[in-house]
Amino acid sequence: MVLLRSYVSGGWHTATDEGAPLHDAATGEEVARVSSTGVDFAGALDYGRRVGGPALRELTFHQRAALLKALASHLREHREELYAVSARTGATLGDSKFDVDGGIGVLFSYASKGKRELPNDTVYLDGAVEPLSKGGTFVAQHIAAPLHGVAIQINAFNFPVWGPLEKFAPAFLAGVPSLIKPASQTAYLTAKLVELIIESGILPEGSLQFIAGSVGDLLDHVTAQDLVSFTGSASTAQKLRAHPAVVRNSVRFNAEADSLNCSILAPDARPSTPEFDLFVKQLVTEMTVKAGQKCTAIRRAFVPAEMLDDVAEAASARLAKVVVGNPTAEGVRMGALASLEQREEVRRSLKALLDAGSVVYGDPEHVDVVGADESTGAFLSPVLLKADPQRSEPHEVEAFGPVSTLMPYTSIEQVIEFAARGGGSLAGSIVTGDPEFARTIVLGVAPYHGRLLVLDADDAKESTGHGSPMPQLVHGGPGRAGGGEEMGGIRGVLHHMQRTAVQASPKVLGTVTGRWVEGAPRVEGDHPFRKSLAELRVGDSVVAGPRTVTRADIDHFAEFTGDTFYAHTDEAAAAANPLFGGIVAHGYLVVSFAAGLFVSPEPGPVLANYGLENLRFLTPVKEGDALTVTLTAKQITPRIDQEYGEVRWDADVVNQTGDSVAKYDVLTLVSKEQP
Repeated sequence: MVLLRSYVSGGWHTATDEGAPLHDAATGEEVARVSSTGVDFAGALDYGRRVGGPALRELTFHQRAALLKALASHLREHREELYAVSARTGATLGDSKFDVDGGIGVLFSYASKGKRELPNDTVYLDGAVEPLSKGGTFVAQHIAAPLHGVAIQINAFNFPVWGPLEKFAPAFLAGVPSLIKPASQTAYLTAKLVELIIESGILPEGSLQFIAGSVGDLLDHVTAQDLVSFTGSASTAQKLRAHPAVVRNSVRFNAEADSLNCSILAPDARPSTPEFDLFVKQLVTEMTVKAGQKCTAIRRAFVPAEMLDDVAEAASARLAKVVVGNPTAEGVRMGALASLEQREEVRRSLKALLDAGSVVYGDPEHVDVVGADESTGAFLSPVLLKADPQRSEPHEVEAFGPVSTLMPYTSIEQVIEFAARGGGSLAGSIVTGDPEFARTIVLGVAPYHGRLLVLDADDAKESTGHGSPMPQLVHGGPGRAGGGEEMGGIRGVLHHMQRTAVQASPKVLGTVTGRWVEGAPRVEGDHPFRKSLAELRVGDSVVAGPRTVTRADIDHFAEFTGDTFYAHTDEAAAAANPLFGGIVAHGYLVVSFAAGLFVSPEPGPVLANYGLENLRFLTPVKEGDALTVTLTAKQITPRIDQEYGEVRWDADVVNQTGDSVAKYDVLTLVSKEQP
């Protein structure tokens, strides 16, 4: 007997009882037993807060991102071990790759985003500095800091690897430790995942804990600094959300729940078109991948009434080629449901759906099985239904398996109404070659969906499909879908942080945020371009100029660049322009002159100028204006894997009266040490 262990408070814990049996979904054999008896849940949360949280908060975003990348690389080397265990959940190799590789891909994605989109610092700046006074001595900025709690994740059975990792990655990048509680049916696969992670030694101690079995009194001990993220049924989500400690402490609660996702076939996508074939192929794929046990799977397929029979016939022909059986058997395309109990739950839902429709393809009670025994494995035939969309059942009952329902519609207004009857969905798709139809549907159903895919012949080859959540995009949905939101790139990181408005003087605000703020002191001395990252400090600056702009400069720039826009070359037309009232210098001439003023030409620690950001031309520059530029080190970001880093400089170009004519950020790469 294998009894799954929990990993809490820095060590492995074995339950003090025999636990409940977990079975191979295809063969019925016992795989393991699961129990959390004896786990000190309060102690586990306390350990995460005391040990894991401080260890993570000491690291910068870039350091956390590097650890995520290292972990992803480690798990990628052990994919075969995870695939082997995944087969026991009823998953085919394709299903297992969807789960395992998808989860590892989320780690890689967040590692990349953390390095590219977050600072090499421990504080995140949300938005621009807000001036609060006329004199500029009182300013404010929103910052985001990691919560001092634990991100508790309670997961569903259908994605034992992807589910934990897609919640873990943004929490870890934010600096918040995680506690993973998987659904028991497939907990043995998540246990293997956690074992690989812990044994790698990559993560700081306390940043990841794992509970095998029930949650016990875990939620009794949550505080206002903790978070709870749940994936599962809407009814369970409601119970957890209403837990007294969750309510009393205003604990952040994120739910991904039941979702009657839809796909809409447009009238232009007739049987002879590529879009018709794409719709049918996608429908069958969503019914059979993971045996339809996907929270994003297509449950409702809306089809123009005149094409209903065509779609039913084409989908049935494809479904007839799907071989069901033991996922390890050759030729099998769809494995088993997660458990016999899950199969019976799907059959109960099917009975409710059949009250409103009829079977187009499949037999809810029998399926021919390859390489296994139908009586002991949790096998179910793909079942395609046809129903009246005016009935409530197809919009209220979700059969969480290889089941979908075809429904006709007669107008664009009607199909938008039908889509909304799902009460809120995680994902929807529109299959059409008509951009105007797509626009009308997207705008009509967007309030009811977390994500929408528009599929056509142009994007089909590279599309990730209806049912594939992407780490760059939000995963969640309104209403019935739980009202939550996960991932979405850096948005998912910020869910684990507290946004705080900081009001202070420019000097103090700059010290808090690690960035120079306009109005804060500047330090003039040696040219800052002569300083390495080790020597450079935020606030180091240089003032250079003035340089007088001549008409010859303007004429030469126009001829040299080919930019002969009338405001630079035609006296009469420029004079008639209400913004200029005469010939003005090119904006990029101003920027070029500024660079010529502040640059230090000799070889040194500055390696390259790699861009300008936030460029604004504020005051027209005319012949005779004298330009002066002030360049100030605004932000310094060392790269942890390179011998250089990035420096963001504040550039302010003013004329002889002190009016700013241009403001922008200069981005350079600078050596960490003197060359």
